[in-house]
Amino acid sequence: MPPIEIAVFSALVLLLAYWVRGMAGFGSGLIAVPLLTLMWPVTVVVPLVVALDYLGSASQGVRNVERVAWREQLWLIPFMVVGVLAGLWVLSRAGSGLLARILGCFVVLYAIYQMLPLPDLRGSHVAATYCGFLGGLVGTLFGTGGPFYVIYLNLRGLERLAFRATFAMNFLIDGGVRLAAFAAAGLFGRQTLGYLLAALPIAGAGLYVGGRVQTGLSQRAFQVIIRILLLVSGVALLLKG
Repeated sequence: MPPIEIAVFSALVLLLAYWVRGMAGFGSGLIAVPLLTLMWPVTVVVPLVVALDYLGSASQGVRNVERVAWREQLWLIPFMVVGVLAGLWVLSRAGSGLLARILGCFVVLYAIYQMLPLPDLRGSHVAATYCGFLGGLVGTLFGTGGPFYVIYLNLRGLERLAFRATFAMNFLIDGGVRLAAFAAAGLFGRQTLGYLLAALPIAGAGLYVGGRVQTGLSQRAFQVIIRILLLVSGVALLLKG
């Protein structure tokens, strides 16, 4: 595909991903990373999307910060850091084709998981070991570790405001650790920083429109569309790999 077509495709993907984030409050990484990886190496896409997500979250701040469940957060952090370091190790050694196939498998499995009728579960702090580790690992490899933190906070039974405040704070901490790890590993080169500057206004436009424009879609229809998009992008990555 010629460069101009890659640029247009990438811009449309970013616009869609951050429109969804502006509307739903999450999901930009799940959409942007697999689709952009069809055209770009994972080692370029993930640092780019993590930086965009972090800047978007930092600009919005953390609402109801007094409701943050710091005890749950402190249980997650050490295992998250171990997961980030493990992900960085894999990222520096695995080939781009293998990473694309692993990402494809993860996205397909996650889309299927989202379609299953799951019971309301509760769990102890032991869940922080695997949820924190997997969140850090998958977030570093593919920029999409949020679902594991959601699983843990749901297991702990946080009420709605505490859940949202704790998840937002966790995103800032987790994102900051990953950005520092990427920078230390030299993944923010001049090329990636140039792409980041070009992507900022596109992501900003998507966030703005998503936060203000109503589509008329029901929550159910919106979720089905996102899951189909994830399945298609995951299968495409498997075929590409």
